[in-house]
Amino acid sequence: MMNSGKTVFAQRMEIAVPQKEFQKCVQRYRGDYKVQKYSCRDQFLAMAFAQLTYRESLRDIETCLGVQSKKLYHMGIRSVPARSTMAYANETRDWRIYADFANYLIHMARPLYANDEIGVALKDMVFIPARHSMEHPRMR
Repeated sequence: MMNSGKTVFAQRMEIAVPQKEFQKCVQRYRGDYKVQKYSCRDQFLAMAFAQLTYRESLRDIETCLGVQSKKLYHMGIRSVPARSTMAYANETRDWRIYADFANYLIHMARPLYANDEIGVALKDMVFIPARHSMEHPRMR
């Protein structure tokens, strides 16, 4: 019997990643302008999957997603991205899309953890301007 529902990954992304806010960041920097196949959302999901499953390289991401190819639709991922496609997207997409979205998520998380010990760390956290710290964030 095949599962026709969403995977835990897709459910988690649906809850944790407000699509409306993410799309605002993408539109602000025209991230999907002239993009036909590998959208900013596809890139984000692939990188989120990589982070959550401790992938160490683009080859590792490609292989792991390839093994899961029959489940990709239920994960919210359209297809297995080629290593070269991921590398090109990581190198050329405007990093501010993801920096803005990360700032949005941090802003949302602060009140949730205000009374926890981690809340102090979030409250007192200092951010280095992205231009100096991660001009071109890449995963190779």
